[in-house]
Amino acid sequence: MGEFTMPSLGADMDEGTLVEWLVGPGDLIRRGDPVAVIETAKSTIEVECFESGAMGRLLVEPGTTVPVGTPLALIEPAAEGRGEPERARKAQGKPQAPPAPEHARPARTSKPSPARTPVPSGGRDRGHVGAGPLIRRLAEQSGVDLTALDGSGPAGRVTRADIERAAAATTAARPSRIRATPLARRRAAELGVDLSAVTGTGKDSAIRAEDVSKAASGHAAAPPPPRRTTAAVRASHPPEDQASGMRQVIARLMTRANRDIPHYYLSTTVDMATAMDWLHDHNRRSPMSERLLPAALLLKAAALAAHEVPELNGFWTDDRFAAAQDIHLGVAVSLRGGGLVAPALHRADTLGLPELMTALKDLVSRARTGRLRGSEVSDATITVTHLGDQGVETVFGVIHPPQVALVGFGRVVDRPCAVDGLLGVRPVVTATLSADHRATDGAVGARYLTTLDRLLQNPEKL
Repeated sequence: MGEFTMPSLGADMDEGTLVEWLVGPGDLIRRGDPVAVIETAKSTIEVECFESGAMGRLLVEPGTTVPVGTPLALIEPAAEGRGEPERARKAQGKPQAPPAPEHARPARTSKPSPARTPVPSGGRDRGHVGAGPLIRRLAEQSGVDLTALDGSGPAGRVTRADIERAAAATTAARPSRIRATPLARRRAAELGVDLSAVTGTGKDSAIRAEDVSKAASGHAAAPPPPRRTTAAVRASHPPEDQASGMRQVIARLMTRANRDIPHYYLSTTVDMATAMDWLHDHNRRSPMSERLLPAALLLKAAALAAHEVPELNGFWTDDRFAAAQDIHLGVAVSLRGGGLVAPALHRADTLGLPELMTALKDLVSRARTGRLRGSEVSDATITVTHLGDQGVETVFGVIHPPQVALVGFGRVVDRPCAVDGLLGVRPVVTATLSADHRATDGAVGARYLTTLDRLLQNPEKL
């Protein structure tokens, strides 16, 4: 039996508040499934589970603040979970559970087969039999009506496979269904909010509990929900307290970084004429959804340069440098209420420019609305800060431990310069590097900036 513990979502995190469980006891979970919402001093984050199995006993109630490493729930082997299909019990040689009493089993019109596809059941309340929070959440996100399904699991239990098959069969038939999480629907019922009038901020515009709370701000007070939601936890901390707490966390982290990391700094001026010409031509020929900003070129070049100079992509741990296998590019994002987060663009060196631009917009939007995933907060292997949109021309950043490098970009500006013996005006950008002298020296840093410059001179290859 394993444990799901309060994760460390960065070097600056000592504790977190459990805001909401997304699963319940008995739910089957896969590695990477979001299982809880955690609030830190910087943001509210959906946290994934790092092992597969069945959710066991929940040890911490929503609204509780606990230190990093505190057990939050137990995770049982899948075959021991209440939602495990019968075939898994047979595979492990375990005796099957005795059949449920007749009054506890939903009536069936025919004998089910193991690979059956869920079919409508005329509105009978079948899909809710044994459906845990995770299954209900998947159903709501997929637009699937649980009451219209026959579950293929034991005793008619609806499984993940049932939801996926039903979603594939009904998406085209029901495109206008309101997408909302189960918690959002409960909150809407409690507050008397019409979901059709609420704008969703979740995945695929799904309505979240926080959206309902915002929409209900003009309604009469309603009885409090049985457990604290994301909005309720935030409401208990005024915005000024949240901003103050974040500044304190950042202050501690930056003090540690400056005290423990021997920084060295390099900069270079990159001629952006070729890149900007290519960018303008690309945007003229592309639909609006695929048009790019200069930031996309800079971020992609920074990621590819880290691939070519891997000595700067990784972590300083246990008095040595550990290179990372992938390029997870941290992107510094300023929050509207104050403060800063640097979530990761995973495998940024492998993304095409339009794909990277889309991922960047999505990441910034979710960072500013408190909807980041745990892996996005803790996975960055090298960070980029780009303050060009703020009018800054040069930025020397502070390394985010345990990373060993931070790349800075300023604004693209027109400057007089000599090219091939002729004086002209060219668009240029100042690129800087802050690096950890324990892991590398100036020669490695110079090689990185030279590689970055070379890549930006060939934008068509990015």
